Amino acid sequence: MTAPIPCDLLVRARAALVLDVEGTVLSDIAIAVTDGRIVRIGPAAEVEAAHAPARTVGSSHHLAMPGLVNTHNHTPIMVVRGMIEDVGFAPAYTPGVPQGDMIGEEETYLLARLGLYEMLRFGSTTVVDFYRHPKALARAAEEIGLRSFVGGRIMDADTAALARREWKANPAAGERTLAEAMEVVTTYAGRPGLITPVLGPHAPDTCSPGLLRQVAEIADKDGIILHTHLHQSPMEVEIVAARDGKRPVELMDEVGLLGPRLIAGHCIHMSEADMALFGARKGVVAHVPVGNAAHGSVAHTRALEQAGARITIATDTKSGDMFEAMRMAIAGTRIRGCGFTVSSHDVLRWATHDGAASLGLAGEVGVLKEGAKADIVLLDTNAPNLAPLLDGPGLVVHSANGGNVDTVVVDGRVLLEGGRPTLFDGDEVIRSAQAVSRRLWEQAGRTPAIRA
Repeated sequence: MTAPIPCDLLVRARAALVLDVEGTVLSDIAIAVTDGRIVRIGPAAEVEAAHAPARTVGSSHHLAMPGLVNTHNHTPIMVVRGMIEDVGFAPAYTPGVPQGDMIGEEETYLLARLGLYEMLRFGSTTVVDFYRHPKALARAAEEIGLRSFVGGRIMDADTAALARREWKANPAAGERTLAEAMEVVTTYAGRPGLITPVLGPHAPDTCSPGLLRQVAEIADKDGIILHTHLHQSPMEVEIVAARDGKRPVELMDEVGLLGPRLIAGHCIHMSEADMALFGARKGVVAHVPVGNAAHGSVAHTRALEQAGARITIATDTKSGDMFEAMRMAIAGTRIRGCGFTVSSHDVLRWATHDGAASLGLAGEVGVLKEGAKADIVLLDTNAPNLAPLLDGPGLVVHSANGGNVDTVVVDGRVLLEGGRPTLFDGDEVIRSAQAVSRRLWEQAGRTPAIRA
């Protein structure tokens, strides 16, 4: 009789959504993990007989799926959650709220931990995060343990003028933010680990054409993934048209940023011609259905995908629940009049495989298969909203929520078990972010109603 093969981790589950091309769903399975990768997935009895694990997680009441890929976030602006949704569009454009320039490096770190903790708690295993003080973002990501694509928010606009719907250059801000971004690139490019640098020009209306060209040249030279906001508001379209005489997507194409390495948040206020150009260049949409709907907007994801764009899903920080986002992504297509052409299988692909592919990780994450990285989420099927469990993809998209996430594995490490983090003190993360948030709002001139 052959002796069991040692493995680092064995993951047990009632069923698994493999999320391969065929949409395979397996029942009564186990996953063996060694050196951060899946070495075997199959019937529980066979895998358990073949492997001797150092540790086992999961049980017969868990549903396994690949970790979710959350492609657009700014974790420090967790500070505005619940404070601006009824009064403004976004922090960079809203007067009287804590702006990026008000938030110091240590404050950024403490707020970023909270945003990353929430995303971990709700099943995201790979995230894109860009804002001011990117070194602090990377520090927080390393502490929380997520697979993170981190960049600095690059911009040379006067944000106070933008809040008045005016374009005014701030060259010093452009030099400073580009230098911050390049420091992260220099530190993490090619370095082993879970942090990958990206370049994040904030948006066409917050960056001058010259700054956008400078970023494009750096990205082309070093092969760096780009991240931005694009066609996120009518104001952006108006400002770029007045300043440059063209549409935002045309400007991004002209300066050399538009292409398959560009992940663009929102992509809402696009004409048919805009979508055709974006799709022709194989751009990537970071679709933020919940945040967009809160402002009365719905991106035309079906038309963008048909034009050639890749669609991915994101939460954009103010909610970290990708299950909610997937559900709203389906609703958005139906509100757009696309009928039932987008299914739960489609949005699960957007939130896993397509997100991974946009980050150069196709086949590595976003799928449960032998040889892939062990980024695994377990949902607790004892929850009433996950019963009856008959069709896994349909139930996960149309009924699950972030609160159903019980266990999260990233790169073979168990980061969350029983809903509690294993590498850090979650309660301390929340307390620290609470104190920072209160202080920042008071500095902005608003005393929070809740004093505790």
